Amino acid sequence: MLHIVIAESELELVPREISNHPAILSHARKRRKKPEKLILDATYHYKALRRLENGERRGRPDIVHFCLINALESPLNKEGKLRVYIHTRNDEVIYVKPETRIPKNYNRFIGLMEDLFERKRVPEGIELLKLEKKSLEELIHEIHPDEVFIMHEGGELIKPIELGRILSGFKTPVVVIGGFPHGDFRNLPVGRKISIYKGSLTAWAVLNEVLVNYENFSIF
Repeated sequence: MLHIVIAESELELVPREISNHPAILSHARKRRKKPEKLILDATYHYKALRRLENGERRGRPDIVHFCLINALESPLNKEGKLRVYIHTRNDEVIYVKPETRIPKNYNRFIGLMEDLFERKRVPEGIELLKLEKKSLEELIHEIHPDEVFIMHEGGELIKPIELGRILSGFKTPVVVIGGFPHGDFRNLPVGRKISIYKGSLTAWAVLNEVLVNYENFSIF
């Protein structure tokens, strides 16, 4: 079973310190929601982000959207050999059941995330998504992996297919992928740092390479 953690994801509600910014208030009126119940999104809130620490990398729920769609639609997930977790910058963890179908429409996805942050479990009764307060270290300890791999530009450079072979040799490997647009982990977890390309890649590109090459050794 492969465990994928999209870590330090830039997925959060609008912080209180910018909830009165004109860009936030305008978007809240259009959405007919309270500002603090909106998911922070650089597409609409980029002017307000200038007031936040690390504002240049925050407000990127689209990264989580792309990653979840790719992971949950993968053959590995359909074969029941994948578990996906979203860890946020504020040390929250979203547990994702394998049968979850993430909305392809981005606006519907944002609405789903806003409901999740408010209710902690959605949809009611089925609870395909569950949100808990938990650090990355606590999550990894809970999974109890036999090895942790951190996808990192400064890591050991190996071919993607070689990574797939290595991963297949473990019973419960965890692969940590940064859920932020650029820069480094704020708190780098303990594990083996791996790079699969000489330059930078998006989180979903890295995710796809990990999945496809692990599949080659586990189900095909």
